[in-house]
Amino acid sequence: MTPLGAKLRDLRRQRGVTMKHMADAIGVSPAYLSALEHGRRGTPTFDLIQRFISYFNIIWDDADELNRLVQISNPRVVVDTAGLSPQATEVANLLARTISSLNSEEITHIAAILKAPARKPRFGR
Repeated sequence: MTPLGAKLRDLRRQRGVTMKHMADAIGVSPAYLSALEHGRRGTPTFDLIQRFISYFNIIWDDADELNRLVQISNPRVVVDTAGLSPQATEVANLLARTISSLNSEEITHIAAILKAPARKPRFGR
């Protein structure tokens, strides 16, 4: 499940909405919505994100949070290490190869390292 999928599921459950009802209301199939929630579909389009926001009547900060979750929820991540050190390429490959076998504590630890203030993403490298 992706962070976006977890949030959509939480919003549905908080409001007592079934997947079928939500899917019908926003114009997608229940199968698509299920796949999106479970991380078996890629990032939704801007239009679909706006339909989620409208459906749940989300405003301001909550809409920003939903958009932030979209940015970190692509289940098929590509890491470009071209031009980086051999160690960076090794780390990317090790993570790709072993992430499915990491336990929750290990993933939390790695996430904390990557989220540390000194490791903020740099844009326009």
